[in-house]
Amino acid sequence: MNLKRSGALLGVVAAGALTLAACGSDNNAADVDVDASASTATCEGKDTLSAAGSSAQKNAMDAFVSTYIAVCNDKGKSVNVAYNPSGSGDGRTQFIAKQIDFAGSDSAIKGDQAAQAAERCAGNPAWNLPLVFGPVAIAYNLEGVDNLVLNGETIAKIFNGGITKWNDPAIAALNSGATLPDSPIAPVVRSDSSGTTDNVQKYLEAASRGAWTTGAGSDFTGGVGEGAKGSAGVAQAVASTPGAITYVESSFAKQSNLSVAQIDNGSGPVELTEESAGKAIEGAAFASTGGGDLTLDLSSIYGSTEAGAYPLVLATYEIVCSGGYDADTSAAVKSFLTSAANEGQTGLSEQGYVPLPDSFKAKLTESIDAIG
Repeated sequence: MNLKRSGALLGVVAAGALTLAACGSDNNAADVDVDASASTATCEGKDTLSAAGSSAQKNAMDAFVSTYIAVCNDKGKSVNVAYNPSGSGDGRTQFIAKQIDFAGSDSAIKGDQAAQAAERCAGNPAWNLPLVFGPVAIAYNLEGVDNLVLNGETIAKIFNGGITKWNDPAIAALNSGATLPDSPIAPVVRSDSSGTTDNVQKYLEAASRGAWTTGAGSDFTGGVGEGAKGSAGVAQAVASTPGAITYVESSFAKQSNLSVAQIDNGSGPVELTEESAGKAIEGAAFASTGGGDLTLDLSSIYGSTEAGAYPLVLATYEIVCSGGYDADTSAAVKSFLTSAANEGQTGLSEQGYVPLPDSFKAKLTESIDAIG
């Protein structure tokens, strides 16, 4: 049976979980035909799952949940997934504290947090499962400048105070023929702990030719700019502030109708598109060496000079227990993730994400099936 993923279904999600009140009332799911009869999701286990974390994947999660509801309704089961886009750091913290069933995070859980997560999972390791790929936009609000070109070095200097005017010679050199105003740049950065910030700062370490010296991490280290909470927060701040610039997931830049800079990775300017981001993702490798954990090694693409590859891409993970769930929770987590990894990917490109490559789907499905 073909069903429409629609705003009405998202209303069911919101009505069914009070925790979604914190997420806002945006309807970000696209109307996409879903072949419910072809889904391998079992819709078994407990009726309602709880999750929190990455705001970068909020729009994708809306789509996953509405699709899952449609699939399970067709199978005679009422289900819900309450997802609060409270930030990657908060999601990992809540997961460790056993307050939610799984977490969304733009950075893999590791180190001390991974050890704490294993305790939460009854001695079993937590797995990082990449479910959503999203290019990060360098989004800006500059009247009369529609095709801005930046590179790793100029982006770094904008966000550490090394460049403060839009007509700085370094920006002008990348934008021959453009009329750049003699006006101040207003950087907007994430005020909350964010995997997006971590990934952007890792990109700047790799691509800025030494201009970024303050390190990476989930908290912004550049020392300049106004802070705003969440992906929606920084996008809204730039939309309302002439001369502003931020880093934000492509879906949020699109939603707020922001201009997006092209990035010159050394082989000429590259526009952010599904194809250019996909070209960069194809070069990603798994950092993990075995088991069901699928942590990615994305560092190799941040400094890529491959022609036509948009290098600023992050993967959003679902952090799950590899074992240790009760039977009902395990069944529900596996069922939801199975749906999200398959029919849930339909239409993600319309929201600024890059659907999972087939090779990732196959490996991801193996890990989902292995959850205990």
